[in-house]
Amino acid sequence: MSLVFDHVTLGQRVLFGSGKAAENVAAEVARLGASRVMVISSEFEMPMAREVAADLEVALWHDEVVMHVPVDVAERARAAAAGAGIDLIVSVGGGSTTGLAKAVALTTGVPIVAVPTTYAGSEATNVWGLTEGARKTTGVDDRVLPATVVYDAALTLSLPVEMSVASGLNGLAHCVDSLWGPRADPINAAMAAEGIRALAAGLPAIAADPQGLEGREQALYGAYLAAVSFASAGSGMHHKICHVLGGTFNLPHAQTHATVLPYVLAFNAPSAPEAAARIAAAFGTTDALEGLQALRDRLDAPRALADYGFTEDGIAEAVQVALPAIPANNPRPVTAAGLTALLRAALVGDDPKILTDELD
Repeated sequence: MSLVFDHVTLGQRVLFGSGKAAENVAAEVARLGASRVMVISSEFEMPMAREVAADLEVALWHDEVVMHVPVDVAERARAAAAGAGIDLIVSVGGGSTTGLAKAVALTTGVPIVAVPTTYAGSEATNVWGLTEGARKTTGVDDRVLPATVVYDAALTLSLPVEMSVASGLNGLAHCVDSLWGPRADPINAAMAAEGIRALAAGLPAIAADPQGLEGREQALYGAYLAAVSFASAGSGMHHKICHVLGGTFNLPHAQTHATVLPYVLAFNAPSAPEAAARIAAAFGTTDALEGLQALRDRLDAPRALADYGFTEDGIAEAVQVALPAIPANNPRPVTAAGLTALLRAALVGDDPKILTDELD
């Protein structure tokens, strides 16, 4: 069979090196010719950001970072950037920090140098997200793609194992969704499979040795591949569900993705045998779901949405909002009944295999 596909590779520089963040950020700011730098980081991570930006003359430090990027928070950051005449943003932090930098770039076109401290992967995509009135809106715009990503595994050493696991499984969800996203193609699939392999190797190493760099380097590498494949393939069923759970119910981003992933995989895998085989091979197992669940068991991963504040009362609204957003090319037809069953299982942490057996 001949191959026919349309693939877009996003233009971005990646600098990867443990202990090199300050050096690489300074070099990139100089290369990009910036003179008015805004550093965005959460209040908690601002001391780390000051170390990363130690060799820069910073015009504006901004630490109002909120999960899911509420519109009013974004507007204040935009106003601050405009008032300071900013010509480059350095973001140091996780997905919420990168997301706020993207919100500023979306309306100003100011370039971003992103320095991730988690495995969220937002730094490698041209996808933005904003939340207003309990609804999370996402979009695609090349203005929000960071010009450069500076990866430094040493910056992730302070990320607790529990959060590292949730964040890494969020990255793994990017890989899985990339295999049946609306623009899935063989290049995305190859990167996604290598991302799964790297994350499946890196996350247990982090759990075994939280202060070791090797596992964290593998996880960062895997998270990058996951994000690149996801940016190309587009948002599939898993992400459409999780965006609703986050934006409408304010559930924590990484833990929500980590919890929902096995249920979406169980739902779709029987109708996507090639994708399932690729996932299984990346885990080194014969079955995709068994490979994922073995990793999750090893990591003591998040298991139930109820643990993060979701309730039975929210399921109907979540189904109503998420169902129309799920791409038409999802491998298995998605009905209100099917999505309700999926969310009910994820709510209490039921065995995901029931979705394979029982859903129409």
